[in-house]
Amino acid sequence: MVKNDTFIVEGGHRLKGEIQPQGAKNEALQILSAVLLSKEKIIVSNLPAILDVKKLIKLLKGLGVKVRKLGEGKYSFKADQLDLDYINSPEYRTEAGKIRGSVMFLGPLLVRFGQAYVPRPGGDKIGRRRIDTHLLAFEKLGAKFKYSQQANAFMLTAPKGLKGAYVWMEEISVTGTANIILASVLAKGTTTIYNAACEPYIQQLCKMLVGMGAIIEGIGSNLLTITGVQELGGTEHRLLADMIEVGSFIGMAAITQSEITIKNADVHELGIIPTVFRKFGVKLRIKGNDIFVPAQKKYTIQTFVDGSILTVYDAPWPGLTPDLISILLVMATQAKGSVLIHQKMFESRLFFVDKLIDMGAKIILCDPHRATVIGINREYPLRGINMVSPDIRAGVSLLMAAMSAEGTSVIKNIHQIDRGYQNIDGRLNAIGAKIIRH
Repeated sequence: MVKNDTFIVEGGHRLKGEIQPQGAKNEALQILSAVLLSKEKIIVSNLPAILDVKKLIKLLKGLGVKVRKLGEGKYSFKADQLDLDYINSPEYRTEAGKIRGSVMFLGPLLVRFGQAYVPRPGGDKIGRRRIDTHLLAFEKLGAKFKYSQQANAFMLTAPKGLKGAYVWMEEISVTGTANIILASVLAKGTTTIYNAACEPYIQQLCKMLVGMGAIIEGIGSNLLTITGVQELGGTEHRLLADMIEVGSFIGMAAITQSEITIKNADVHELGIIPTVFRKFGVKLRIKGNDIFVPAQKKYTIQTFVDGSILTVYDAPWPGLTPDLISILLVMATQAKGSVLIHQKMFESRLFFVDKLIDMGAKIILCDPHRATVIGINREYPLRGINMVSPDIRAGVSLLMAAMSAEGTSVIKNIHQIDRGYQNIDGRLNAIGAKIIRH
């Protein structure tokens, strides 16, 4: 049994006070990969102290990047002397295989040094997460790749360097788009990326690279034009607030009938997220860059105009991020009304609902991608049970259910939650939750 890998949650406590979201996890993994593109010093602030970030920084140090901690969440990076032999070491294979974010090292290493290696990436167990999008795009830029079954890894080489090309993204992949951007900024000629992901994370990456001297047009759209430059310089970059944490805190406040203020939420970057929560009957008030969620005894899920049941589904930006689907699903269990939750992107992300059913929720799992939630309108609370966190987002969703439940719940495998949420128990306890790490 792993030490400190269990939460014991006493349900039924209301939250009250202010809470601030951490820096964006998904942005952090891209930004940390980008430091490999320059020999100059790069300063990054608002980095979340989560397991995935710590693991990626450890990999950067192994590669020879000079890393200095300048303050809480603030680091400097200088990749002027890298040890490429480390890429082929057993340690790199082991550590890189534990985190999916390591796949974004491919672009920087390939364009700067002509070679890259990545084990089949780890991360959440939420279904197939192929990296064909990355590899096929690199191939269009002039790279060659092969898969070693023995090493369970991909080897990429670009002996003649990378050259700009037209890249049509078959899949609107955030990490795939980021990887091709990272490779294209130093490739020879012009690269056009069509059907690119355009999430705020991607926009932030582009803005950082422009600050380093990259030439990128079309930022914020699905058509990017990148003119390669010979070298990039240093810069300073601050991460956005994590929109998934913002949504998680809204959901926690609603289901526990709590009054909280989410501080410095980067409201202008949340897109459709506030609108979706309002469709579930949650009242929100935007106050500058903060979000006030008042205590609500009940909330009612809207229907479509013709009276039919609301359907909520994930979609590429500016659609709803898939990382909030499980949060919305749990919140719906105590609502008045019903909703069809359609998780399109990952075929295993809804399997955690069996635990919610054990807690007393009324949910019909239609298939691996769809679940119908019949809200019980607070007729009775969920009941505390023992459960296991399968991935980051489902783990926090189960924590949210446990906080609203009657009695005590035990959640094991919480290192999955720690991969994406910084000191989540400490921050929630500070505003009224009762969570013990054991």
